[in-house]
Amino acid sequence: MITFNRRKALALMGGTVAASGLAAPALAANKKIKVGALRFTSHSGSFIALERGYFADAGLDVEFEFFQAAQPMAVAIASGDVDYAVTAISGGLISLADKGAIKVIGGALQEEGGIDGQKYLISDAAYQAGIKTLKDLDGRKYAVTQAGSSFHYMGSKMAEAEGITLQFTPLQKVGAIIGAMKSGQVDGWSIVPHIAKPLAAAGAWHMVANVSDYIPNYQVTTVFTSAKNAAEERGQTEAFLNGFKRGVDDYAAAMIDGTADQDAMVELIHKYVYTDRPLEKAAPSIINGTMRLSTGAALNVASVQDQLSWFQSEGLVDSDITLDTLVDSSYVETTGA
Repeated sequence: MITFNRRKALALMGGTVAASGLAAPALAANKKIKVGALRFTSHSGSFIALERGYFADAGLDVEFEFFQAAQPMAVAIASGDVDYAVTAISGGLISLADKGAIKVIGGALQEEGGIDGQKYLISDAAYQAGIKTLKDLDGRKYAVTQAGSSFHYMGSKMAEAEGITLQFTPLQKVGAIIGAMKSGQVDGWSIVPHIAKPLAAAGAWHMVANVSDYIPNYQVTTVFTSAKNAAEERGQTEAFLNGFKRGVDDYAAAMIDGTADQDAMVELIHKYVYTDRPLEKAAPSIINGTMRLSTGAALNVASVQDQLSWFQSEGLVDSDITLDTLVDSSYVETTGA
């Protein structure tokens, strides 16, 4: 069996190493495991599961490792540095799945009609120069973290619908994109509402459309793990998902359905999101970030297939990769098939 370290996983993503092994052996149940996350409201299912003891109830001692983009998280799963994670599907993740290193096992953030979601943005500099609509972005710079990221997918789907071309500009990190939008170095972007709304209100950019207008029922993020965990550590993987699902249920009750205390939930989430601000200043942005997290970690496989097909059409991943290569559908309910 070949063990992936971080260097080897990076090499695989560049296509320079051919290997067919699985990630390093996962930690056993009741042992410490690492969970990858971003400091977004949309990752609250995991935060709640830890804070309210749901992971502990499932026999897991969870430690978070925080990232600033999706693709490095996929590398960390493949290398065994992280055991489970929630993030968007990227070209790197798909390529690692094709090498037998990663499996998607559930759904997390999803665009849903009637619930506020991600926004398409135009920088203020571009807006003042007459770029008022998404169609006006034709030929302009559109920010992404990396080629093959969810930002790339969202921009491409919009450009296709509008009949325009975009100059995709990779800036690696969300923070770098925010700075580039503020300074007018890039003209367009898409991002979750808790980042979009406050900076739009401050005049940094303009919200001009909803992502759901162009990609309905978009499965924005997924739960994933190593192929070894999915195949050989079923008890531990089910335990992780059970804790995560309980966190998602609490999140929905407080932040979407209004059947639980929202103030208490915002206070909990603030331990992980906008931690550099006092609670009273962080709360509006945390609330603005509220989007649907899939109940029961259900996975919209039609959306996942659409994303896979787009990556293939762009030549970002091999054309012969199938949905079964990417997804282990045995853990959660699947929809959209």
